[in-house]
Amino acid sequence: MREKLSVSAAFLRLFQTGLLLQFITGLLKLPRRLRRYILFAGDSIIFLIAACIALNLRFEDSPLIDQFWYYQASLALTVPIKFCIFYLLGMYRPLLRHTGAEILWLALKAVILSEAGLVAFSTLLHVQVLPRSVQIISALITWIGVVGIRFSIRRFLVLIDTAPQATHAAAVRSRQRHKSLPYSTSQRIIIYGAGSAGFQLSQALLRETEYQVIAFVDDNPEIHGRSLDRAHIYSPTLLRTLIAQYQITMVLLAVPSASPQDKRRILQSLKGLPVKVKTVPSVREIVAGHVPIGKIRNVDISDLLGRAEVLPDPSLLRVNITDKSVLVTGAGGSIGSELCRQIAQQNPRLLVLYELNEFALYSIETELAETYPNVPRFAYLGSVTDGDRLSEVLEKHQVETVYHAAAYKHVPLVESNAAQGIINNAYGTMVTAQTAEKCRVETFVLISTDKAVRPTNVMGATKRIAELVLQALAARAKTRTRFVMVRFGNVLNSNGSVVPRFRQQIAAGQPITLTHPEMTRYFMSIPEASRLVIQAGAMAQGGEVFLLDMGEPVRIYDLAVQMIELSGLVPGADIDIEITGLRPGEKLYEELLISGNSMATSHPKIFAAREAMIPWEQLEPLLDQLFLAAYQKNATKLRSLLKTLVPEYQPSSSKSMDSVLNPQRRTS
Repeated sequence: MREKLSVSAAFLRLFQTGLLLQFITGLLKLPRRLRRYILFAGDSIIFLIAACIALNLRFEDSPLIDQFWYYQASLALTVPIKFCIFYLLGMYRPLLRHTGAEILWLALKAVILSEAGLVAFSTLLHVQVLPRSVQIISALITWIGVVGIRFSIRRFLVLIDTAPQATHAAAVRSRQRHKSLPYSTSQRIIIYGAGSAGFQLSQALLRETEYQVIAFVDDNPEIHGRSLDRAHIYSPTLLRTLIAQYQITMVLLAVPSASPQDKRRILQSLKGLPVKVKTVPSVREIVAGHVPIGKIRNVDISDLLGRAEVLPDPSLLRVNITDKSVLVTGAGGSIGSELCRQIAQQNPRLLVLYELNEFALYSIETELAETYPNVPRFAYLGSVTDGDRLSEVLEKHQVETVYHAAAYKHVPLVESNAAQGIINNAYGTMVTAQTAEKCRVETFVLISTDKAVRPTNVMGATKRIAELVLQALAARAKTRTRFVMVRFGNVLNSNGSVVPRFRQQIAAGQPITLTHPEMTRYFMSIPEASRLVIQAGAMAQGGEVFLLDMGEPVRIYDLAVQMIELSGLVPGADIDIEITGLRPGEKLYEELLISGNSMATSHPKIFAAREAMIPWEQLEPLLDQLFLAAYQKNATKLRSLLKTLVPEYQPSSSKSMDSVLNPQRRTS
């Protein structure tokens, strides 16, 4: 391959110093319209030359000039008729710099129709029609000519674009060989995947001076040893050898159509290689128009998990949203903002954003205004504990569906701010639910968490109390609001979650901090979780706790190791993993069910459960005592009431709440 690169560099050096390069460079400096006229002229010459060559080949025994005069009327029609048909079919619309294989079919259609048009006009004007054999030969020559001139121009443009880069690279290699050092230029890349995505990626990188595609690898043994875009295709088993031989710095995955399981298998095979691993977007991202095929991104945690997302049921997505007034509390949070995006796609009558954090509300409102300008929306600053404010908003917009995503979710912070966690998560949910019922809201969906199951922390206990509130309200005969809870685990890349934190630590070269080597968590992408929340709400009768299938739990230590290795680093050498110990209230593993019983629903990823509940008549006085103790910061009373309301609550430390709520005791 080194020899091929040297030959290519030598050719480019000759090309750069030649008159041809100067001539083409001069043409490129002409105005765009003038360059199009030159292409028009070139095609017209091809039309005429093709017809003359066809006549000469067909009547080789007679002088060409005789045939030219005999068919002069038809030849005079050739250029204008063919040019008009070429123009009408769009032969001059594609940018020559980006001309691809599609020009072959377009040119073939233009040539065939132009020959047919020439026959038709010759007949109508009663002039001598060219023989069929001449037309066939002329069409073939014309097709070769117009396609050839376009690909030649494209090739010259590519050479001009890459000539400075290639010359610089050749000079660097020459200097390094002179110094007896291994050669290396820019980012030397191997593309994993020799399909259409791999080819498009190599084309996109062709003009990028900081990248150089050295080779392809592919799992298909039938194409090993062949070439794609001037680079050889190898077996993945040779990756380590290729990386060492050509000093590869990055492997780019170009397998957007691969299943999550196949992608995870490929990523597992790349573990331990001394290169960075990045990928191109998935088919879903490309089709949705979010990113182009040439957009390179870091390997996402979802690629490592190997979970296949189940496509949503469009009818379920529309039930509680389409042509309805919908309100989202906590609209600026990770789940709340994604719910807003998903809701906007289902054409609500209007979308109401309710959020306490001003910047978070501004951010999501601005994004929705730009992305979904036709969706009517209203943004309100307010707390879920303010019943009057909520009532004003709900009644003003005649809200029919509420998604309650507002909550404090970070376990250590809520553990050290227990009273505020109880007020926001439990009292805020009660106020919001009662206000929604009073304002005749049809459906109320609570975003719950797996930490509400046998909680060991205040945050989990408060979310379980929020579930108890909705269960009790749903059981009352007089209610007309459907109350439903949706319980799931961690969402990927949410604010403050483990994955962005690991990524920041790796980028900064800092040790990854992990609380326990055996900790496991369930993971799901934010869009998937939001869609499942909407669909679960649509299936509710009232009072159910819906559970989302989170797949298999992931060991966080293994996740950290994979993220380090796929960054081209070595765990323990380049990046350390420090075990800091479990934080207050933190569990080694999470669960989704308290009772252990669940029922299947019409959706394969959603299950329903009927958890134990406390009737409202018994629950309400306990809640009053709990909220009073929270406002009074009575740690002993809070701890007792939490255990009464949530018998499964087993705090990991009985001292943490008391030390936070009564700081004076720490200094005495």
